[in-house]
Amino acid sequence: MPTKLGELCSLITKGTTPTSVGFEFSDSGVKFLRVQNIFDGKVNYADDTLFISADVHKVLKRSQIAPGDVLISIAGTIGRTGIVPDDAPELNCNQAVAILRTTEKVDQSYLRHWLESVEAQRQMRGATVTGTIQNLSLSQIGDLQIPLPPLPEQRRIAAILDQADALRIKRREALAQLDSLAQSIFVEMFGDPLTNPKGWPVVKFGDVGNLDRGISKHRPRNDPALLGGAHPLIQTGDVANSGGYIRAYKSTYSDLGVRQSKLWPRGTLCITIAANIAKTGILTFDACFPDSVVGFSANEEATVEYVRVWLSFLQKTLEENAPESAQKNINLAILRGLDIPLPPIELREHFGQALRVQMNLANSGERSAKQLDAMFASLQHRAFRGEL
Repeated sequence: MPTKLGELCSLITKGTTPTSVGFEFSDSGVKFLRVQNIFDGKVNYADDTLFISADVHKVLKRSQIAPGDVLISIAGTIGRTGIVPDDAPELNCNQAVAILRTTEKVDQSYLRHWLESVEAQRQMRGATVTGTIQNLSLSQIGDLQIPLPPLPEQRRIAAILDQADALRIKRREALAQLDSLAQSIFVEMFGDPLTNPKGWPVVKFGDVGNLDRGISKHRPRNDPALLGGAHPLIQTGDVANSGGYIRAYKSTYSDLGVRQSKLWPRGTLCITIAANIAKTGILTFDACFPDSVVGFSANEEATVEYVRVWLSFLQKTLEENAPESAQKNINLAILRGLDIPLPPIELREHFGQALRVQMNLANSGERSAKQLDAMFASLQHRAFRGEL
């Protein structure tokens, strides 16, 4: 019989953004996590973290993280999970992250895999509340129904899924290396875009093409009438995890959903402006997306690839300097006002040709990755039905 997740946890809480309660971030101190620090079942506190002082950490007791806690994203990108390592330092987090402190009744790795399963994600999608962004409440997390075999069986299932998942992660890491290759080609051809050593003319980003936010007019945004049709719907997580080219999607719009949105053409550069900041991906199919994503259409086709890689050099700076209220975000004015070095069109076209070779390699790798994903999903489904 399924068991409520709340019965398996001694604590279910969430983080707090210091600035929302009158405190400030620091240049050093206790590491402060956000959704982007949770990926592939792990919690990455080595990179891309903010900091709060030890005094602020003491005040923000609700969001203090302990080794062994299971973290799950509950705002914007829903259902991303990670387990805090046993040797983790003091950590804190914002309100887009929930903290699950489990009892001895459930294995943390088993729980992590179940939270990422199709069934758990289905339960979470059905429970999400949509305002400005999708979010999942703590009570809704506690109400999730999880199958609970005996602890030795949980550990056996988790070990099998850990091994299979490791293969998928290695494949994705190999694909990610191709995006690093794009930056190397860029620097070789154009120089570092932050210092512009070759003295290319500098223009405003808004002058090299059109930048417009995605559209989702209907409320609530997760109205079932809008979803489940034939039209791809891209979210910020799809862009952030695309590796530069958006080849897959998890959600779709119905005909009604498309009518209250906008269908962007293949070749559009998607840029995230909320939660995940300035992550990019080029659509390989026509798709809709919400206003947390900006679409860029270049005046000259060759500029799209150039802009995608140029923005990858600026991404961390844009994210670190983004205003934060409920979550970090940037606006169209910030993007349009960015200075972009603009080499001659002939060089940009040559750069695009080089990246198309890279994309062909990536497509081959992606097909292999999809096969592994399908095999893992089947294995996961069987595991939580007690069929392994």
